[in-house]
Amino acid sequence: MSESPPTTPVCYRHPSRETYVRCTRCERPICPDCMRDASVGHQCPECVELGRRSQRPARTAFGGGAAGRHGYVTKTIIGLNVLMFLASVVSSGAGTAVAGGGLGGLMGQGTPLTQWGSVLGLARYQDFTVHGVAQGEWYRLLTAMFLHYGVVHLLLNMWALWVLGRTLEAALGPARFLGLYLVAGLGGNVAAYLFSAPNQQSAGASTAIFGLFGALFVIMRRLGRDTSGVVPVLVVNLIFTFTVPNISIAGHLGGLVAGTLMALVLAYAPRTRRTAVQAAGGVALVLLLVCVSIARTAMLLG
Repeated sequence: MSESPPTTPVCYRHPSRETYVRCTRCERPICPDCMRDASVGHQCPECVELGRRSQRPARTAFGGGAAGRHGYVTKTIIGLNVLMFLASVVSSGAGTAVAGGGLGGLMGQGTPLTQWGSVLGLARYQDFTVHGVAQGEWYRLLTAMFLHYGVVHLLLNMWALWVLGRTLEAALGPARFLGLYLVAGLGGNVAAYLFSAPNQQSAGASTAIFGLFGALFVIMRRLGRDTSGVVPVLVVNLIFTFTVPNISIAGHLGGLVAGTLMALVLAYAPRTRRTAVQAAGGVALVLLLVCVSIARTAMLLG
């Protein structure tokens, strides 16, 4: 009785292809199209996917996702600011743009959109309407950080956001960076609401950006890196804040304080239950700002 000749193994995914290579994990035969490089030998696609799912995703030093290095949140915020500026120009109308309205806000004048969304405590207009945060327009405390008075105002803020945002987003991760940005912007707008004249309007991303300056200092110190380059830039911006007319001093300082406090929460939360502590700290800061806003509203309406 003659022995049958040995059969050549075939790829488990492509039975028509003969192969002598096996997956180093499951030992199934795999053809060249199914080979995936591994630290030792090759693996099949299923084992590679299984290993990918079993691995913990890379995290930053502060618990954030490694996707922050791509700067998606920073780019999205910049895009939103640009879109809001274009909408602001459109809201001015063609007639205003031609007949002395500052080219639809391109030269720094306000537009109907900035009038609608800027920080405003309480103002009574000639048509007998009353507007402002104290009148229930709470959205102004958020929308104001995405509106700008003129293209120069927009470009300066977006340049600063591009420089600061990518560094902080890479260090914190997308979600934590977004939380930092919003808390800083909200803090600056609440400060403007609290300390500015009730009928004075203010808007701009600079409230949040000043918060990013403070946050960058905190994060760099926490990582043990040199902060000597941060302080002079912050000081120069503070000098501009106090010397250039029509700048919301309260908004800039409020954003700086809020952003610094939020960064302290993110940077110094204990490693155990870090995410819970960071979230609780952010919620506590927001609740504090809400309480301050309610108190200011009661003062203006009292």
